[in-house]
Amino acid sequence: MNAGSNYLKQDELPNPNHLIELANFRMPFGKYERKLLVNIPESYYVWFQQKGFPQGKLGNMMKEMFEIKINGLEDLIRPLIDEKLKRRPNL
Repeated sequence: MNAGSNYLKQDELPNPNHLIELANFRMPFGKYERKLLVNIPESYYVWFQQKGFPQGKLGNMMKEMFEIKINGLEDLIRPLIDEKLKRRPNL
């Protein structure tokens, strides 16, 4: 067994900017249009889980945020929100 075989290859490493993008991603439609995903209630994600998340990037971001919310990890995401967005009400 090679001692270095437990390390991830460069193309397998997580993108360090992904959580920043997730923290600043806004809902593009519906009742919570323009709200940051982290500020949308968990019940909305539960509904989407039952009915089906949208396809593509939005659906993936919503699934990830749902996992964050059900595990109580929103406080890890909030510091990543852009300061300009933090000062705006209703986001």
